[in-house]
Amino acid sequence: MNLAWPFLAGYALDLVVGDPPAWPHPVRLIGRLIGAAESRFYQPTVAAGLSFWLAVQAGALAPVVLLCLVLPGLPDAVQFLAAAYLCYAGLATRSLHLESLRVEEALAAGDLDAARFWLSRIVGRETAHLSPAEVRRAVLETVAENLSDGIVAPMFYLLLLGLPGLALYKTANTLDSMVGYKNTRYLKFGRVAARADDVLNFLPARLTAGLVVLWAGPLGLDGPGARRILARDGHKASSPNAGRPEAALAGALGVQLGGPAVYFGEQVDKPSIGDAGPRPVDAGHYRQAVRLLYAVSLSMAGLTALGLGLAGAGVWGLLGCGWR
Repeated sequence: MNLAWPFLAGYALDLVVGDPPAWPHPVRLIGRLIGAAESRFYQPTVAAGLSFWLAVQAGALAPVVLLCLVLPGLPDAVQFLAAAYLCYAGLATRSLHLESLRVEEALAAGDLDAARFWLSRIVGRETAHLSPAEVRRAVLETVAENLSDGIVAPMFYLLLLGLPGLALYKTANTLDSMVGYKNTRYLKFGRVAARADDVLNFLPARLTAGLVVLWAGPLGLDGPGARRILARDGHKASSPNAGRPEAALAGALGVQLGGPAVYFGEQVDKPSIGDAGPRPVDAGHYRQAVRLLYAVSLSMAGLTALGLGLAGAGVWGLLGCGWR
């Protein structure tokens, strides 16, 4: 089975239905696994965090690897459906759009409290006292970051390492989102999760930024600005990766992102990224960001399908092509 076809089916399903809360979802199961493993392994040490990270990865990867081993013996339709579902579950184009749209719709209705609530579902910072402009900046920042984390990076690892690569990345990214914080509890215990996520996102974040720059001009946005701000500000964020797509997006839209934010009761002085535009961040900037979201997603999906298809890659991705 060529993985290109179930990938395209899973990608199309993600675009159509997103992530309905009532549907079973492997990432939610990974979250429960992480919670259970944390209660078993937690100690405020790096060594405990390493053991925890390895145990969670083993628990998440084992069923996927087993599935990849048994799939060739199953009927073609079963192979296709199983692979398509896992591809669907690993992608987040539609859900990123819908989750951010809830915030924008609340702002458009004049309900700032609702906008803050929906924003709190998709960002790590405290949202209770944000102004409408600060809410919109936070939405644009999370769209930029999740362009890489939720869209480009999963496809990148699916292309390279197939279904196990997709599972490895999604587990690592979920681990980072749950324990990769620099607070008292997780500073040491979550260090491995945070560093592993940094390593895995190094190339995808830069690929994402490049795709934003590539599409800015054709979409009527500021292509030269995206390149300029990426080169000037892409390294400013404390994360070695998040600043790249954020800078490219800020330059393309002509807005300034970043700035102080409150995490776990403490103010963090994040650097500003981009130049302040002639008007405050508004609904028009959000709509432009959504156009970039889908352009980047569709182009990365095309590259992934093309790579898998030309290589004749199966469930192990391009890596598996070398095993023949």
